[in-house]
Amino acid sequence: MAVENGSSDKKVMVAIDENETSYHALVWYLQNFQESILKSSHPLILFMVQPPPPSNNTFAASLGSARMFCNVSPTPDYANAVQERNRLISSGILEKAKSICTSHGVNAETLLAVGDAKKAICDAVQKLNVDLLVLGDHGDGKLKRVFLGSVSNHCVFNAKCPVLVVKKPE
Repeated sequence: MAVENGSSDKKVMVAIDENETSYHALVWYLQNFQESILKSSHPLILFMVQPPPPSNNTFAASLGSARMFCNVSPTPDYANAVQERNRLISSGILEKAKSICTSHGVNAETLLAVGDAKKAICDAVQKLNVDLLVLGDHGDGKLKRVFLGSVSNHCVFNAKCPVLVVKKPE
């Protein structure tokens, strides 16, 4: 983040997940941009997306050599229990990231969204008027990226701000 016209007041969001690459990206950003972070009047935004609530489960039953698939909708109690468990896990992950920021003397705020990570991150960037998005690169292989897609690749092409993808050294 270059300082132009004496302004280093940029709003930065770091996307966090349970993978160690997102923590690496956070620490790398804190170490390499500490001066501009400390000069900013905006807190660093730590953003995490938890999976959406379960809508249905597919159970497979063996019938000789054939299989029958039956969609079963979860009960509201089950869906709520899963969402609460996901929320607790996500909150713990965000608190760990916030403690990393605190140890570097950086003020951070946490935000949690529910849904598809690719869409939720890009939506948050636009809604919050973020100036820089920082992501960790999971280092998935090309074949996996072709079939599953890459959150960082999606954000590079769709986020409405510059995107910094930090790759963890091998």
